[in-house]
Amino acid sequence: MIRRIVSAAIAIPIAVAILLYNNLLLYCVAAAMLSAMAVYELLFAAEYLKNKVITAISLIFVPTLPFLLCVDIFREHMVIICGGFILLLMGILLFMHEKVRFEQISVVAFISIAIPLSFTSIPLIAMRYGKHAIFCLFFVLLVTWMGDAGAYFIGTFFGKHKMVPKISPKKSWEGFFGGILISGLSAWLVGKAYETYGPQLLGVEPFEVNIPYIIIVGLICSVLGVLGDLCASIVKRQCMVKDFGNIMPGHGGVLDRFDSILLAVPFVYSMFSYISPLDVQIILTRLEVGI
Repeated sequence: MIRRIVSAAIAIPIAVAILLYNNLLLYCVAAAMLSAMAVYELLFAAEYLKNKVITAISLIFVPTLPFLLCVDIFREHMVIICGGFILLLMGILLFMHEKVRFEQISVVAFISIAIPLSFTSIPLIAMRYGKHAIFCLFFVLLVTWMGDAGAYFIGTFFGKHKMVPKISPKKSWEGFFGGILISGLSAWLVGKAYETYGPQLLGVEPFEVNIPYIIIVGLICSVLGVLGDLCASIVKRQCMVKDFGNIMPGHGGVLDRFDSILLAVPFVYSMFSYISPLDVQIILTRLEVGI
């Protein structure tokens, strides 16, 4: 537990610094790096790195995708771009069918598209909300990770009823509901804090945060975080690995730390795209985030 806390104490200031800088290009770089490391960890766990051709193609395509998604002309043709990537993989299957199996191509295609799409929700939120992206991103990361941490500690000290012992033996229903409660409380706190101090920090007119709305979104983020964590646990069990990596002592690899936000961040981007968490008319320009 001590290693876990120390790693978090190092990683959290780095994440906060990136959020405070609030630069679209930096968000794209972060999304590209996280996507590449996460896909590499999955390929390593599944023992797919032996095929250097599909590994190289995947690890070239994955970090490129976040930058393409943040450019209008490429985003409009994303179906063609992803279709071309899949077509290339099918061509490899055709010419290397004695060494490559169809399920390998399918897995590589899926994770090489799904994971970057998830992480790219971070710069897409920045593009949409400009100065207020700091709040939106801090919100989703805080409520998800606080829910995860709350579930861990509450489950450790009070957990008695196992949730899914065959998938994740340490998870308990007490931790699950405790994590949801912590996420809701975190959503309320960050909403009130931003409503109180946000206008002064940003130098804008006073605004109100839709507190009931973000609490509901925060509660759902907590549930999605658990689902993401459980899916990662299933993959680790089937691949017979304890952690996806060791980049963060006590936490494991990128996927071990970010599995809980893989579903939560796209969800928040979708929800905030339809209903704004603020009651102000936000002018959406890339200049606001320093591109």
